[in-house]
Amino acid sequence: MNDPSRPSWLERLSALILREPGDREQLVRLLRSAYSRNLLDADALSIIEGALTVSEMQVRDIMVPRAQMDVIDIHEPVEKFIPQVISTAHSRFPVIGQSRDDVIGILLAKDLLRHYAGEEEFNVREMLRPAVFVPEAKRLNVLLREFRASRNHMAIVADEYGGVAGLVTIEDVLEQIVGEIEDEYDFDEAADNIIAEPGGRYRVKALTQIADFNAAFGTSFPDEAADTVGGLVIAHLGRLPKRGESVTIGGLRLQVLRADSRRLYTLIVDKAKT
Repeated sequence: MNDPSRPSWLERLSALILREPGDREQLVRLLRSAYSRNLLDADALSIIEGALTVSEMQVRDIMVPRAQMDVIDIHEPVEKFIPQVISTAHSRFPVIGQSRDDVIGILLAKDLLRHYAGEEEFNVREMLRPAVFVPEAKRLNVLLREFRASRNHMAIVADEYGGVAGLVTIEDVLEQIVGEIEDEYDFDEAADNIIAEPGGRYRVKALTQIADFNAAFGTSFPDEAADTVGGLVIAHLGRLPKRGESVTIGGLRLQVLRADSRRLYTLIVDKAKT
């Protein structure tokens, strides 16, 4: 039976926070102390720390670089870019005109259903939503507030010269707070680590052990420097790659399908083109 004379966990946490930390580092230490005393669980602590981090990060820290953007050329017929839409599995695509600096709008993948439905006058240009542009230096907490107010899910990042530096989505921002957000294209926790896909590609969890990967693909990657495939990619690049980035190792192309600023989650693996 609860003792009404004892302070609740919220009162105890409030008393801990009311020590008035002098800076962010002291605040984080207080929060971790609260966690060690079972006043916060691990998820709550991670979310609070993520929210604090977002207030100090800028769009350039998490954006998908221009060279790695999956875009659609307005001059291409629908039949030509639909395979790209299917293979990348994105829900939104920047549509360009003359170059990657000429983003004329955003195409929602779901709008292509009208083409499949046999609409005779289907016109991609008429399907486009306005593109929102943000500067590289915009802070993520401000961007998140703007995303929520405008109900936009994607923004094009502009550099200081007015060119396109990359793109950022609301999911990219939220993942800095809560970690990786799984969707219908992610693995189920009970699924195999390596799943075959059409076209000779494989979807591979980054945590797949290198020995298991070697057995599946007939490779002989060493496991001295890293235990997992994700670790192998990081070791090869010397840094944590961003989503969409790819690397060729031992005749295989390993492309990052899902990642955040903390770790890799999923890779797409196929034979490197010669």
